[in-house]
Amino acid sequence: MNKVLALAPHPDDVEIGCGGTLAEYARRGSEVHLFVATDGACGGDAAARRREQEESAKFMGVKTVHWGGFEDTELPSGSGLIHMLEKLVESVNPSTVLVNYHEDTHQDHRALSRAAHSATRHIPNVLAYETPSSLNFEPHVFMDIHATLSHKLKALNAHASQIERTNIQGVNIVEIALATAHFRGVQAKMSCAEAFVPVRVRL
Repeated sequence: MNKVLALAPHPDDVEIGCGGTLAEYARRGSEVHLFVATDGACGGDAAARRREQEESAKFMGVKTVHWGGFEDTELPSGSGLIHMLEKLVESVNPSTVLVNYHEDTHQDHRALSRAAHSATRHIPNVLAYETPSSLNFEPHVFMDIHATLSHKLKALNAHASQIERTNIQGVNIVEIALATAHFRGVQAKMSCAEAFVPVRVRL
């Protein structure tokens, strides 16, 4: 069985970046795992955010949510996080890992990406997804999410405490995700897509 491991700095990062892709993998029969490094306590009540993430995971077909237990906004990029990810990779044994793109305005995003590049050095397929705080993101790989767009949007709506926290007046996170899906779809010559920068791809 193909196994997929998605890595996220905070609850809801993976949904906006590759929630449709995870649902598509699950739809095709893959075993999907999710690692969330922090509980997102700086963005709301920690217990509520954990509950929202567990509920959201169901819409994406995630088998298990693995929690890192690190402090929000204080995610270290050193050996502690790398060793945790290495143990998780060894346990899950994925053929594909999805992680947020390394150029980002948020320090937790940068830290997780750096650690993941070390911890996944033996994984055949490693792809970086975008978030609203990504910088200089120029994708070359696309996943058609036409069949799973509704799953992605339901997963995002499960994060009820975060929907309006965009710092953009009049635009919520679901609207941003939908606009991005159509934009990336146009780039890939399809109705809607999620985009990735390949770290490593085995053909």
